[in-house]
Amino acid sequence: MATTEWITLRDCCSHYDIEITFVESLQDYGLLELSNIQEVTYIHEDTIPRLEKFIRLHYELNINLEGLDVIANLIEKVESLQREVSLLRNNIYVH
Repeated sequence: MATTEWITLRDCCSHYDIEITFVESLQDYGLLELSNIQEVTYIHEDTIPRLEKFIRLHYELNINLEGLDVIANLIEKVESLQREVSLLRNNIYVH
């Protein structure tokens, strides 16, 4: 594990001025993945854009964790359908 790819959860939450429990709740819902190494919790830097979306939805639009879970699932379905449409279009143009 490269140390530059991981950020301590404490530093991340301090930067965004959010509660650690909020991010831990996102992990409990399966919306984010955190890693514990020697009793310190880390978040991968690739996860930060997803975290920022959840921060905006939760703190600016007052969407609760259940709502965030629904939104995340809907976004995943839409992205999956977009990939499928793209593949189908490519198949049409090839044949």
